[in-house]
Amino acid sequence: MNQMLINVSTRKFARSVRLPEGDVAAGPGTGLSKSAASRHFVALSADKLEEFMAADLSRLDLLAVQIDGLHVSDGLVLVAAIGIDGEGDKHPLALVEGATENTATVQALIDNLIERGLDPTAPRLFIVDGAKALSKAIRASFGKDVAIQRCQIHKSRNIMDRLPKDLHASTRRVPRQAWELDDAAKAETLIRNLARSLDRDRPGVAASILEGLDEILTVARLKLPKELRRSLACTNIAENMMGTIRRVTRNVKRWQDGRMALRWVAAGMMEATKGFRRLKAYKQLPALRAALQVHRELLTEKPVVLPNRAA
Repeated sequence: MNQMLINVSTRKFARSVRLPEGDVAAGPGTGLSKSAASRHFVALSADKLEEFMAADLSRLDLLAVQIDGLHVSDGLVLVAAIGIDGEGDKHPLALVEGATENTATVQALIDNLIERGLDPTAPRLFIVDGAKALSKAIRASFGKDVAIQRCQIHKSRNIMDRLPKDLHASTRRVPRQAWELDDAAKAETLIRNLARSLDRDRPGVAASILEGLDEILTVARLKLPKELRRSLACTNIAENMMGTIRRVTRNVKRWQDGRMALRWVAAGMMEATKGFRRLKAYKQLPALRAALQVHRELLTEKPVVLPNRAA
C-alpha cells in the first residue's frame, strides 16, 4: 500500500522491494508481479475505503467543515469533506462520487456525514468553493441560519479570469483590501463600489462580483480575529489535500469506474493526513465557537409581539 502511495508503479513494484545490491529475480508465486501488486492494492485500498466511510464522527468536536470537488475524468466528479475540530486538528470526513458537483451529489455527502454521527444541530462554519449547489444542500440539511463562507481566493480568481490584463492590477487590489478589513459593512461597500465601476463596460463581471456577497464576508460578519479569518476564508486546506490526491493518483492512466476512483482518492486522503499540521490560528478557535453561537441566537431570535392596544 505504501509503495503505491509514493508512486511506485506496478511494473516497477518487484524492483522496488528487492535489495539494491543486485538484480535478484523474483521467483514464481512471490506476489511481486504487476498483476499481483495490482490485486493486493485493490484489496487493501477497498478495506481502507470501507473503514474510512464507516468511521464514527460523533466524537469529533468539529467547528468548521470544508467541502470541495475533484474532477477525476469526464463525467466523474468526487466531492470530499474535511473537518477542523476545536483543537485545530484536521480530519478527512467523507467522499462521494457523482457526474457533476450538483446538489444531489453534495446532499449524498452530507447525508453520509449525518448518518455517521455529525450533529446537524450543532453550530459550525461551512467553507465552500462557491458552487451554488453546495450552499443549497448545506442549508437544506443544517438550516437556513447556518454560517457559510465562500472561498475568497476562488472569488478573486474568477473575477480576474473574466477581465483583460490591463484591468487586473486595479481590480485585484480592491478584493484584497476588502478581505483584510475587520468591518464587514466597509468591506461590502468596497466590493459594491468595484462592481459599480465595472458595470458599464463589464456588466457580467459586475454581476458576478455581487453574486453570493453575503457568504463571501461571513468570517468578517462573525468578527473573527484576523489570523483566524485568513485561515477560514478559503478552501486552502481542502486544496492542499487535493494536491496530495493528484500526486498519489498520477500513475493512473485510465479510470475504469467510480469504485476505482473512490478507492484511490480515499487512499490519497489518508496519505494527506500524514502531512497535516494543526491550524495556524488554533488558539483563536474559541472565538469561532462563541461567534457561531451568537450568530445562531441572533438569527433564531423570536420577534417580540406587542399587545393590541386598540382592543
